[in-house]
Amino acid sequence: MATPALRALREHFAGAEIVGILRPYVADVLAGTTLLDRVLIHDPKGKSPFHRGFGFGWALRRERFDLAVLFPNSLRSSFWAWASGAKQTLGYARNGRSILLTDPIPAPSQATPHPVLDENLQLVAQLGCRTLSRKMELATLPRDEQQIANFWKRHPAANSTDFVVLNTGGAFGAAKDWPTEYFTELARRLAVDLGRTVLIVCGPSERSTTQRIVTEVAHPRVVSLADESLSIGLTKAAIRHASLLVTTDSGPRHFAAAFDVPTLTLFGPTHIAWSETFHPQAVHLQLPVDCGPCQQRVCPLKHHRCMRELTVENVFAEIVRRWPNASPRIGCAA
Repeated sequence: MATPALRALREHFAGAEIVGILRPYVADVLAGTTLLDRVLIHDPKGKSPFHRGFGFGWALRRERFDLAVLFPNSLRSSFWAWASGAKQTLGYARNGRSILLTDPIPAPSQATPHPVLDENLQLVAQLGCRTLSRKMELATLPRDEQQIANFWKRHPAANSTDFVVLNTGGAFGAAKDWPTEYFTELARRLAVDLGRTVLIVCGPSERSTTQRIVTEVAHPRVVSLADESLSIGLTKAAIRHASLLVTTDSGPRHFAAAFDVPTLTLFGPTHIAWSETFHPQAVHLQLPVDCGPCQQRVCPLKHHRCMRELTVENVFAEIVRRWPNASPRIGCAA
């Protein structure tokens, strides 16, 4: 969701070198784009002394930055911007960090849900940036494209040119999860009732869940990446070529928006407005429940109604209604 703001910075400061200070996974997300000239990795738990602690601070000081723009709202990010010695540091005045910024910007109220994407654009507008499009952008690397191509060669019964991606996971917490048995039934109906190929993507912690779905469906057109060498790049490549993504409210839905892939997002405890992508081919499903959206990582009432009452039939019907080309294709011979 920061890529539109990064593009605005790139166009406004056309002659500048732009360096990204990133966690490793964020560097993987942005790999292949032209938004940054270089990256410096910040990895507090990493092995390299230049990615953490005093070594990282020394690496920042060597850069002699003219300007530091802070998209995260954390106190930690403002500390490192201050420690870098940048001449100008710009960020929202949140979490008691104003004293560390040369240019603290009054922060939008958190009382009313609003898009983080817009917050990022409003921040760089303070620098005079005028290209404030909401269009997100990402790219894939040749090695990731080759890996997904090799994957499809090993699954000849699947259709590698017209497939639905299911993303079952999310890092926020269990409250965001749609039940695994629901994803299993949805995969079965897509494959059996509609004749679609289904590809299930996953992260390392979701391998077993993904394998369980594939095993229980037991259909040659339902496959997963669970046995692959997993990476964010591979997930991006898989989604980039999909006909449709069905996902929880997690990172891969933003990949789909950047690649203009139709997306059906299943929302539970989180408010849609915070992570709105403004993707014209995005559809959001969220049940109106009296206890939500609660923004909690685990259902505090233990019933998880917001996701459990969002049935497979609801989701399947929405797919057929919104994307008529997802309906069965029947050939007749006379």
